[in-house]
Amino acid sequence: VWFNSENSGLFQIRAQEGILHAAGNGIPPKTKDYCVIYNSNWTTLPGSLNNATFRILENLTSTVLCNSSEVAPGLLKDKAVVVMRGNCTFLEKAIIAESLGAKMLLIASKPGLFPLTDNKTEFKDVTLPIALIRYSDIMDMQLTLGNEVNVTLYSPPLPEFDCSMVVIFVIAVFTVALGGYWSGVSELENLKAMANPGERETRRKKEENVTFTPLTVILFVVICCVMLVLLYFFYKWLVYVIISVFCLASAMSLYNCLAALIGEVPYGLCRVTCCNKNIEVRLVFLAGFCIAASVVWAVFRNEDRWAWILQDILGVAFCLNFIKTLKMPNFKSCVILLGLLLLYDVFFVFITPFITKNGASIMVEVAAGPFGNSEKLPVVIRVPRLEYSASTLCDVPFSLLGFGDIIVPGLLVAYCRRFDVQTSSSSVYYVSCTIAYAVGMVLTFVVLALMKMGQPALLYLVPCTLITSSLVAWRRKEMKKFWKGSSYQV
Repeated sequence: VWFNSENSGLFQIRAQEGILHAAGNGIPPKTKDYCVIYNSNWTTLPGSLNNATFRILENLTSTVLCNSSEVAPGLLKDKAVVVMRGNCTFLEKAIIAESLGAKMLLIASKPGLFPLTDNKTEFKDVTLPIALIRYSDIMDMQLTLGNEVNVTLYSPPLPEFDCSMVVIFVIAVFTVALGGYWSGVSELENLKAMANPGERETRRKKEENVTFTPLTVILFVVICCVMLVLLYFFYKWLVYVIISVFCLASAMSLYNCLAALIGEVPYGLCRVTCCNKNIEVRLVFLAGFCIAASVVWAVFRNEDRWAWILQDILGVAFCLNFIKTLKMPNFKSCVILLGLLLLYDVFFVFITPFITKNGASIMVEVAAGPFGNSEKLPVVIRVPRLEYSASTLCDVPFSLLGFGDIIVPGLLVAYCRRFDVQTSSSSVYYVSCTIAYAVGMVLTFVVLALMKMGQPALLYLVPCTLITSSLVAWRRKEMKKFWKGSSYQV
């Protein structure tokens, strides 16, 4: 089971995956787990190592075992055997292996792991476990554990709930809440500058916000659709463009976030003159640090042990800066943006399987990397899975949440916070919308666990946040003003 989102969406994918537990003969014995694929219609695996039986592994990857004459008599008696894929069906190999006394059949595959399909009715008498394993894993097993290896197969049950989702939840709600608050601080500074003619021009030069109109909202959604389709067809080239853009944007975003914090520290204010400009020395070092962080991530992005931490930090900074910088002028624009992106999410998750040749969702394909591409889009928050299972070993050992699931509702939260500032409404819109976002995230996780199928997160986040904001505005008799925005914003 893994959770993922490309631009937005949360998915769950299930497969017949198991674990090959291998142990060497050293003292203490070295052990290592490997991913296998099996067909549950043929094979039933124990749910834990406590109920599993170990067998000596006989490495026959020099053969394909399509003829019993390929193996010396008695060689496979009560052993596990691994042979190469090819020339005959899996179950034909299994009949020969079982006739030679083998108790487990592993089929090594060089192209990769694919679901095992065959006609079971023709081989009713086959009882030994059959599993597909990567050829590279067999080679790794020899290098790591030696030539004398004992192996067993098991498949621990998929956890209904993984604690990594709690971490994802905290990161998402924290980012949305902080981004909305930061946008409110910026709005308060703007209002103060508007009230003071002397500061107005200075504030206008410092202002870096971009305001969305209904037309630019529609254009933005069209660009999202076009980009997703292009990624589907030209993924192996465009993925590096996205990685490059992420490195640049995340470095700038991290700088903006940290510079805002450093600006509140009244120390280290020494300046240097360069190109007729006075520059704070600490900001120069900060820029170097942010660029270095982005470069380090780019170089080590496939290092699963720790690169996810750096990606999450850069991702949170990117989302915060996006939420603070991109301003929605009124609730009308928020409804158009969130509504269109909700339709975008649902279409590319649920409708595109009826259009694509392989029956796969375009959103899921792009998120996972079409055609098994090893490079993944860096547009997600990643947290290592805390519950160990076959899927953790075989697929993605991370829970993932797309930036879109944070940014899109976050823009509405930011608008609510700015409206609070403009109307002096004691943060009631901001707090209620943030709580609604948290409820939407919980609802997404619950439906995902119950239905065990792909769920676009915006399907739950958008109604929760829009309905809550509307109810607050209606209750306070401010719907007209909330819908049109303030005169200052327009």
